[in-house]
Amino acid sequence: MSESAPEPVPPAPDSDPSAPAPLAVPRTPTGDAGVDARLARLADADHLPTDGHLGVYEDVHRGLRDALDALDARPDPPAPAAR
Repeated sequence: MSESAPEPVPPAPDSDPSAPAPLAVPRTPTGDAGVDARLARLADADHLPTDGHLGVYEDVHRGLRDALDALDARPDPPAPAAR
């Protein structure tokens, strides 16, 4: 008995192959609620046509950049007292 690759399943008659399809890209939580919320926003692109992705990506990039900038803006810890 020979094994062969399964034949592709044709799309359902009512589905549109040009319609947006989820990319199903895994997103690993970082533990930072703000960053995780921005990364979760990437899922919005799954429901948009390709020309709508740019706005989502720019929004996420802007939010992540702001989070990094906020890290740089934190004051340095106080220097240890001299003895």
